[in-house]
Amino acid sequence: MSSPRSDALVFFGATGDLAYKKIFPSLHAMAKRGHLDVPVIGVAKAGWTLEQLQERAHESIEKHGDLDAAAFDKLIARLRYVDGDYADPATFQALRAQLGAAQRPAHYLAIPPALFPLVVEQLGRSGCAK
Repeated sequence: MSSPRSDALVFFGATGDLAYKKIFPSLHAMAKRGHLDVPVIGVAKAGWTLEQLQERAHESIEKHGDLDAAAFDKLIARLRYVDGDYADPATFQALRAQLGAAQRPAHYLAIPPALFPLVVEQLGRSGCAK
């Protein structure tokens, strides 16, 4: 019996170095191979807009990957953004809203390990992780 698949991908630290160097190129590669079929929600405290995150993703893939316009369009169509403080419950309420009907999101913490307990606690309290 197989485990249920994740129905969304949430990655914290969306504006950071790890996202820039590794996560965006990997998501682009998944889209290029037809393996990215869930919403992708970036979360960060940067004061950015979705458009700024999309631009950052484009720059990242140009520098660290092999930009394919069709694959990039697929990635951007799935990309969402939540801007906010990890200590603020409103950030996680906004994340819950972005998740929509998703019930089994995968969470990737591309943030300093000292923030892990805070984020995990907020995910549980908000219903973003069960």
